[in-house]
Amino acid sequence: MDVTALSLLMGAAVGVVLALTGAGGGILAVPLLVFGLHLQMSQAAPVGLLAVGLAASVGALLGLREGVVRYRAALLIGLTGMLIAPLGVWLSHLLPNGPVMAVFAAILGWVAWRNLRQARRTSASTLQRKRPVCAMNPATGRLSWRAPCTAVLSATGALSGLLSGLLGVGGGFVIVPMLGGFSDVPTRGVVATSMAVIALVSVGGVLGAASQGGMNWAIALPFAAGAAGALVAGREVSQRLSGARIQQAFGLLAGGVALAMLYRSILG
Repeated sequence: MDVTALSLLMGAAVGVVLALTGAGGGILAVPLLVFGLHLQMSQAAPVGLLAVGLAASVGALLGLREGVVRYRAALLIGLTGMLIAPLGVWLSHLLPNGPVMAVFAAILGWVAWRNLRQARRTSASTLQRKRPVCAMNPATGRLSWRAPCTAVLSATGALSGLLSGLLGVGGGFVIVPMLGGFSDVPTRGVVATSMAVIALVSVGGVLGAASQGGMNWAIALPFAAGAAGALVAGREVSQRLSGARIQQAFGLLAGGVALAMLYRSILG
C-alpha cells in the first residue's frame, strides 16, 4: 500500500481511539508508526504527537461549543505541560531506542491494568466516593479551586508534558485518570478537558521537534488528517457505548500493544 494511504488509515485508527476514550491516541499512534512504517521511536514520536494534537484540537473545540470543557483546569495543565514538553523532546534524542521502547511498554502495561480494573469497578460498584480533591461547585458547575487541587493539576501537566515530548503521546492516559480520580467532573467533561490539554501540550512537543528537524512531514500530514477526520465520526459512536465496555476494550488493546513493544525493545 502507498505510504500516504497507509498513514491516513493508521491516523484514522488513532482518531477513533481518541474519540472513544479521551486518551490513548498517542500510545496507539507511536506503535502503529514503529511497526507499520518501521520508524524509530525518535521519528515516530513527533509524528504521533502532531496527529494527536490536531485531532484533540478538533475535539476540544467541539467540547467548548457544548460547554463541557473545564477550561481553567485545561489551561493550567496544558501550560505546565507545554513548558515541560521540550525537555522530553531533548531526552528522546539522547536516550537509545531500546530503553525508550521499554519505558513505553511499561507505561502501556500500567494503562492496561488501570483500565481493566476501573472497568470492573464501574460495572460492579455503586459506592459513593469521598469528596474529591478537585470538587465541582454544585451552584456554578465549576471546580472549586484550592491549593491541593492546583498542585494535583500542575503535577498532571508536568508529567503529561514530559511524556508527550519523550514518547510522542498527548498525555491523555495520564490526564483522564487524574481528572477522573481527583475530581467529580462528569465523564464527558473529563474527555473534553483532556482533549483541550492534549491540544495545548502537543504544541510544545511539535514545535520542539520541528525546530530540531525531527518531523517527517510526508508521513505526518496524512497521518494527522486521518486522525482529525476519524475523531469527528468517532464522537458519534462513543455516545452509544457504555464507559465500562470502552475501558475494557482499551485495556485489552493497550496490554497487547505493550507486549509487542516490549518484544521489540528486547530485539533492539
